[in-house]
Amino acid sequence: FWDFLILFFCLPVVIFNEITKKRLLGDVSCRIVPFLEVSSLGVTTFSLCALGIDRFHAATSPQASARPIEQCQSIIAKLAVIWVGSMTLSVPEVLLWQLAQDTSPVSGMVTEYCTIKPSSNLPESVYSLVLTYQNARMWWYFGCYFCLPILFTVSCQLVTRRISSTEKKTECRGTKHSQCESHLNCTIIGLTIIYGLCTTPENVCNIVVAYMSPDMSKQTLDLLNLINQFFLFFKCSVTPVLLLCLCRPLGRAFMDCCCCCCEGCGPDTSSSEGSADSKLKTEMSSSIFFDKPRESPPPLLALGTPC
Repeated sequence: FWDFLILFFCLPVVIFNEITKKRLLGDVSCRIVPFLEVSSLGVTTFSLCALGIDRFHAATSPQASARPIEQCQSIIAKLAVIWVGSMTLSVPEVLLWQLAQDTSPVSGMVTEYCTIKPSSNLPESVYSLVLTYQNARMWWYFGCYFCLPILFTVSCQLVTRRISSTEKKTECRGTKHSQCESHLNCTIIGLTIIYGLCTTPENVCNIVVAYMSPDMSKQTLDLLNLINQFFLFFKCSVTPVLLLCLCRPLGRAFMDCCCCCCEGCGPDTSSSEGSADSKLKTEMSSSIFFDKPRESPPPLLALGTPC
């Protein structure tokens, strides 16, 4: 959902600004777009950390193959903590950016752009905190939004693989459960690789700009910022597709929901849709990442709406 929010709101604003040299929604977009983009990095970072912890618990559980399904309320609470924490850490971005105008020396046209400049109207205590955040922003990005998820995922995967290799020798787990754990580990690794590849250019550019900004022109800085933003948009586009492709139960459930909504609720297709609905319930009854083998469901009567 957050990736969709970035693509739905931030991408049109950036494209409109590059085409017209005018900032859509003015000063509001200069504050909201960086806030949403940094929040997206936080959501991905803490989600990968949460998935790594889940894999560690799955590997160290004494009866992992019969582990109870996590309740929906628990998952929603974890998502709320991740989202609220990410948005809280991104609040300084709202106070850091401002809308600025400049006249092009070639065409004489007035262009609008966003610049990092805390407002002098802020209270003194808040202004000092924003300045501290501005000075530490580069290393905060690098440490929290780049090193933390990668190191966390690598550490959890190494521990999980070591435990799994030990249990394979003692034959404590079944083959089907091992395959399910392997599929989930591959999904997390794939998400981490995509995230690392898409955030590496931004961190490199931040370090280079921090030490070489006096020698770089404004056009170069704007180009680097644009490249970093489109890497973020690419990550937001690829991550859901990668998740649906690597996580088989989630992908099948998504396709079943799409087929159910597209076929409609005609009486001639009630039996087939009822079968698809029962198959969807069977697959979603387990964990979202649990690759349960397909079984032919018993014949059920279509009651109510098939969808």
